[in-house]
Amino acid sequence: MQKYLTVSAVTNYIKRKFDSDKHLKGILIQGEISNFNHHSRGHMYFTLKDENAKISAVMFKSQNRQLSFKPNNGMKVLVKGDISIYGPQGQYQIYIQEMQPDGIGALYLAYEQLKEKLEKEGLFDASRKKAIPKIPKHIAIITSPTGAAVRDIITTLHRRFPSVKRTILPVSVQGDYAAESIAKAIYQANKLNQFDTIIVGRGGGSIEELWAFNEEIVARAIYHSSIPIISAVGHETDYTISDFVADLRAPTPTAAAELSVPSLTELNEQVNSQFHRLGRGMKHYITNYKSKLELLKNAYAFKYPIHLTRQKEQQLDQYLIELNKRIIRFIDEKKMKQNYLKEKLIQTKPTRLIDHNKEELMLKQQRLKRRVEQILVDTSNQYEHKLEKLSLLNPLETMKRGYSITYNNENKIIKSTKEVAPGDTVTVRLNDGSLDCQVWGIEKKED
Repeated sequence: MQKYLTVSAVTNYIKRKFDSDKHLKGILIQGEISNFNHHSRGHMYFTLKDENAKISAVMFKSQNRQLSFKPNNGMKVLVKGDISIYGPQGQYQIYIQEMQPDGIGALYLAYEQLKEKLEKEGLFDASRKKAIPKIPKHIAIITSPTGAAVRDIITTLHRRFPSVKRTILPVSVQGDYAAESIAKAIYQANKLNQFDTIIVGRGGGSIEELWAFNEEIVARAIYHSSIPIISAVGHETDYTISDFVADLRAPTPTAAAELSVPSLTELNEQVNSQFHRLGRGMKHYITNYKSKLELLKNAYAFKYPIHLTRQKEQQLDQYLIELNKRIIRFIDEKKMKQNYLKEKLIQTKPTRLIDHNKEELMLKQQRLKRRVEQILVDTSNQYEHKLEKLSLLNPLETMKRGYSITYNNENKIIKSTKEVAPGDTVTVRLNDGSLDCQVWGIEKKED
């Protein structure tokens, strides 16, 4: 018989397939909004389409409340979400987590794809990030030599910590060869082995202008740097791949300079504060020990040393007398204990104890022998009794007294007249053989 599935069972099976497919998680889609409906409960329902296909989409209130724009029909957008099945209608749709206008198109998709790839490889892990030196000696600045960013960095470094050495490694920060130029400068800074901090960055701009810092070659150069790197790209709202890979992200180039060195003014204030604290501590320490010294100078031992010596000599004599008394008492106690043990040993007489134990052992052996013999007799009697009972239950013994057992053609014992009919052949088994018989008649016993 064929088994038919319910529509719900088929839909749930397909939904589980969709939900378990990792390729349908966090998927990036570019499309145009149509049939847009902003529900009264805050959820957004619409269709994403292109020239050849469309897909239903939903963005719940908890995700869309962070949107910086208002979606409309005909608007081209870039979305990120999970593909799944909506059971009641049996249709597949995308549950959107992030959405933004398609103003940057392929660049944004490339940015998201590279970010996801490098994050899976562990380039963003906090565990591998290096600490920025608190007081660096020599800082490498990798940026454009003509931009405002380099002037801001140098001015801030000079203002906060003039003694730090700074070297500009000039690079192109936008254009076709910018990424290669930045990566090469990072490797060069590591090869020179004279810097303890690197600042990589540039001033603000559009995503296209900042794109060199989203290139994989730059991200891997930062990752493989043995020198701690501070990323300072664009303004505070700009985030690039370099920011995620770097050991520290600064919102602006000026902030990067502030994070890379301490403030000399603050350090001087801290030193002065510590100096004053140290002075107060030393003053208190000296005053305290002066007081202790005065107490010692006025002590009895220093005023009357001869009297103290005589007193200690007398105490020493008393201690020696007491020590001798305790030694003599200790020796006497040990002698008494020894004499007591000796007397006890003589009274015990080990040979007599051995003879007594031998007699006791012989008695126990005799009792054990009698017990074993009694157990054998009891066991034999039990065996004989059980053998007699078994003989009484033996059907062969019963048959010797003239009884027989009747079997049918299937060699089963016949227990009732209802189990045979006239003309049936039966076997009657006696004590010394068996009889093949035929039933001529049946006489039933009345109850």
